[in-house]
Amino acid sequence: MFKYYFLLTLGLSAGIVASAQVKTIPAADAAKHAGDSVTICDKVYSARWLENAKNQPTFLNLGEAYPNQLLTIVIWEDVRQRLGYKPEEKLLDKKVCVTGKIEEFRGKPQIVLHQPAQLKEE
Repeated sequence: MFKYYFLLTLGLSAGIVASAQVKTIPAADAAKHAGDSVTICDKVYSARWLENAKNQPTFLNLGEAYPNQLLTIVIWEDVRQRLGYKPEEKLLDKKVCVTGKIEEFRGKPQIVLHQPAQLKEE
């Protein structure tokens, strides 16, 4: 009986790990993957913090500078505070990796950060 539960647990664990894996794609392909959860690594070409806007968003533009960005990372104020640094300053001109679900906003792909762990500097 123990062997059965062990194998069942092992099988379920493997399935959870496999489903948690995310595909890595280039920023140039972001628009083709709307609705998918992916990892994208690229350089931050432009960044801006809108401190006077509602929810004080920070925008990190990958692939190219705004308005020609290939992907925008959106960081709302609550997540920004948990980062512990100013992403528009620290990450500008650096290569980062972001993991999350690609959404479209005004015809452009974006990933909204929900947790600081979604964003890593390379």
